Amino acid sequence: MKPLRADGRRNRERIVAAAAELVARDGAQVSLEEVARKAGVGSATLHRHFSSRQALLEAVFRDGVAQLCARAAAQPGRSPAAELAAWLEEVTVYTATHRGLAAALLAGPEGLSPEELCCTDMLREVLDVLVVRASSAGAIHASATTEDLMKLANAIAVANEDDAPTARRVLRLAILGIRP
Repeated sequence: MKPLRADGRRNRERIVAAAAELVARDGAQVSLEEVARKAGVGSATLHRHFSSRQALLEAVFRDGVAQLCARAAAQPGRSPAAELAAWLEEVTVYTATHRGLAAALLAGPEGLSPEELCCTDMLREVLDVLVVRASSAGAIHASATTEDLMKLANAIAVANEDDAPTARRVLRLAILGIRP
């Protein structure tokens, strides 16, 4: 992918900013035409920059997910179970409070170019490390996988969209189990 000219970069930034605002207000199914109008660009310009809704959503959520991943990568690994649980909680709350992110991430990367892929792969890479640490320490069930935990966090976020306290409580319950 060749570098964008200055005007192309500005258009892309305006599209992402407009999409972020509209997704926060209306969810991930916001009209792409409305995004283009709010950004002050034509529909063709939006589609030149983003081949699909999924690609646009990935860009919208990229910064927040990158911050989550950076915090996980900074974990020292001294308390693998606690670090895994805390990060899963952070991801679940972030996802629950960013309307449509969980559903977008669950949709998967089909049809996206390597340049467009970011959120799902970034989350999985970080979660892989946390799962291996916790598993090696005997802190999680041996059969628990990155994919299982990603689905768990996303399912709880989807079920509790816009309700961070409930998402947090339900995830903690799932991690602890229901036995007294």
